[in-house]
Parts: sequence; structure tokens; C-alpha cells
Amino acid sequence: MKVSIKLKLSLFLAAILLLTVFVLSLLVLQGIERNQQVQVEQLLAHQAETANVYFIQSVMSESNKIPEHFLRTKGDAFGQQLELISGQPVVLYDSNGTIISRRNVPHQSEGVKQTLTYTLENKTAYLVEGESMYYLTPLRVGNEQLGVVQFYYSLREHQAFYEEIKQLFIYIGAGVFVLSFLLAYFYFNSIARSIIRLNDAVGRIREGHFETPVMKRNDEIGELGAGIAAMSERLKLTMQDKDREREKLALAVQKLSELDQQQKEFIGNVTHEFKTPLTSIKAFIDLLDMYSDDEELQMTARSHIASETQRLYEMVEKVLQLSAMQKYDFEYNKERLEVSQMIGSVLGGLKGKMDKFGLTLVTDLHEAYIEADKDYMNIVLANLLDNAIKYNKPNGHIYVSNVVKGDQVVIEISDTGIGIPSEVTDKIFEAFYTVDKNRSREHGGAGLGLSLAKRYAETQGGSIAIVKSDANGTTFSLTFLSVI
Repeated sequence: MKVSIKLKLSLFLAAILLLTVFVLSLLVLQGIERNQQVQVEQLLAHQAETANVYFIQSVMSESNKIPEHFLRTKGDAFGQQLELISGQPVVLYDSNGTIISRRNVPHQSEGVKQTLTYTLENKTAYLVEGESMYYLTPLRVGNEQLGVVQFYYSLREHQAFYEEIKQLFIYIGAGVFVLSFLLAYFYFNSIARSIIRLNDAVGRIREGHFETPVMKRNDEIGELGAGIAAMSERLKLTMQDKDREREKLALAVQKLSELDQQQKEFIGNVTHEFKTPLTSIKAFIDLLDMYSDDEELQMTARSHIASETQRLYEMVEKVLQLSAMQKYDFEYNKERLEVSQMIGSVLGGLKGKMDKFGLTLVTDLHEAYIEADKDYMNIVLANLLDNAIKYNKPNGHIYVSNVVKGDQVVIEISDTGIGIPSEVTDKIFEAFYTVDKNRSREHGGAGLGLSLAKRYAETQGGSIAIVKSDANGTTFSLTFLSVI
């Protein structure tokens, strides 16, 4: 039986069209599946990071700041809070794999137990069983693993969406195939040219060239061409979005690396600064035990212990303020403040300290107004003035002035102290940095005042800078926008 060339070519073209629709559908479905997987992994990775940060915050808020003790005594309550924060069922394990907290999660399967064993080696892993994903991640403090957090995530909606899209592609592909086959039999030449163009367009899409020609046909092939063009444009936008997300991810990784380094330096500085007063307290306690009958020594020891304890308290308070400013966005209660009155109030509180060191205060204050939080501005001014007192020379001078320059109010605080070397002026606002370590410890400082002052000022729209610093003293300027 002889079969016409038109029928043969039509059948061949139908096969090519079917393959094309199948490949496109498969690529899109795989892309959807990969995208769903990436989204779930990113969500759960973020939840894991949130769990570790929240654990550290919870431990630091306790009087007993030993993580193992917190996990042992309040692990169940922590698991409940973590479940509320994440919106997902949570299972909390200790470092031995024992369940500390579990609600609304089925019993462990063998697969979950094996995954838990792997995660207890300080690694993150997840397991997919049917419509469920179990995401297990270490609970750490620094590099030490204290337990495991397991998040349960239901994949039912993702799988239902995938199946719905799959059915949609099947129906669309089948419809396009049938219509194209019928049209190809009667209009072979025209359809053949159109199919060639479409096949070329698909090839360009595979190679990453998403520009597709517009086909001026008022039939199903024309619609198919328009559909491929729309799909190509969508793929192009998706690839562009993916590139942008990759750039954002690279930037985030770099930022996290920088923050990690800053955190390590911060912890090292805290440890170093806390060690000195603690060593002093321990030494005096030992002396009290050795010479319990020496009343003069006891008075001296008690005085030093009280002084070092107060210093520790102030350092802890400032460290907590710095830590809070790095993690939270403060809501300031801004109001219209008269600058000279505010400065006078802060100076009144420090008058006794200035008199103690025989310092002479010279002021040149004028009426001016700014918009800021009164309490935090008092902290900024108190830190700058306290710095001028601590690093001043005996019987020296402190000069405080303010002036309106254009639309800005500039407050200047000068001292006749030891000055700041020019090579370290860019470090003076870093936490725990002090020009004279011995003098700083003598007066109870830890290099946190200027760092706090700078952050409080900048987060309210102001700025702090060093105007000059030499052997004759240092001048700081505090600048805010002027208000009427």
C-alpha cells in the first residue's frame, strides 16, 4: 500500500512537534521542581539560623548563662517558642539524640533516626518521606554543638501544584499535537516552514538566546509560536531573576563572613576586658582569706572589689547596649530639644567628677533646637564629656560650645588632655579601643563610650567626628539638623 508523501511528512512532523512539546514541558516542570526545592531549603535554612540566634539570645537572657543548663531545664519551653516563631512543628534533641521537646510531629521513622545520627556530627541534613520533609540542623553556640533542631515541612501543596502543572502540560501538549497534525496534513508547506522556525526558536532557547520571532499566523501554530515566545520571555526573566538572586546571595555570604569576623573580634575583646577586673577581684578575695585579721587590708580589698564590680557592671551594660543596637532597630521617641538646656543638664550631673580632678569648665552655649530622643542624647553627651574628663590632664580645662551653621547645629567638646595620635583616629570609635589602656582602666573605662555615642547619634540622623587632636588636647564635634 502506497502512502502519500504528505501523509508521511505530516506524521513525521507530528512526531517532531510531539517531541518538542514534551521537551519544553519537561524542562519547565523540572525547573518548577528545582525552584520549589530551593525555596523550601532556603526557608528551612533561614529557620535554622533563626533557631540558633534565638537560642543564644534565650541563654543570654538567663541568670545562668550555661547553654547546656538552659537546654536541660528549659529546652521544652524553648522548643514551644521556636515552634511559634517558625510556624512549623519542631522537635528538639540534645547532644545525645534524646528528644527534649516534640509536639504535632509523628514518631521517628528509621530514616529520621539515621538522619539524626548524621546531624549529631555537626552537619545539616534533610529527609523526604512521601509528602513530608524533615530538616535537621545542629543547635550550636560558636562551633560547639549542643543538640539538634528538627523542622517538619509538609510537601503536600508543592506536590499538588506540581501534579496540577503536569496535568496542564499534558492537556496542552495533547491539544497542540492533535491540531497541528490535522493542519499539517492539509497545509503541509506552510506548516512545515512554521515548524522549522519554531524548532529553530526552541534551539535558541536551549542555548540561552531568548529572542523569538513573531509568527503572523491566525491558527494553532501561530498560537504555539506565541506561547513559545511568551514562555521564552518568561524564562528570560526567570534567568535574569536567578542571576540577580545569585549576586544577592554572594553579597549576603560576604556580609555574613564580615559579621562573623567582627563577632569573633568582639568576643575576644569582651573576654580580654572582663578578665582584668575579674583577676583583680580574685586576687583581693585571696588576700582576704590569707589576712582575715588585717582590717586595713580588708577595707582596701572591699573598696577595690566594689570598684571592679561596678566596672564589670558598666561594661556588661554597655556591651548589651551595643549588641542590641546591632540586632534590633530602635524606635526613638524624638522631640524638639533645646540644646543649651540639654547640655547644661548633663554638665550638672558631671560637675562632681570634674571638681574631683580639678578641671575647669568653660562654656559658650546658645539657644538652638534639634529633633532627637532626649534620653539617648543625654547618653551621647555624657559619654563625650566623660571621655573629656577621663583623658584630661590634672587641673586642665574642658570647653563646651554650640553654634548654628546653616541648617545644622554643631556641638563641640574640647579638652586639654593627652590627645589622640593621628594614625589611630579612624579606630577611636571601635568598641573596646582606647588610646591609653592604663588610664582607661584606672577610671573604669573599657573603650565602649565613644562607640555607643557614635551609634546612638548616627541612628538618629546625627554624626560625630574628631575636629582636631594633638598634644594640647582633643575636640569632638556632634552635628544634628537644626529645627525651628
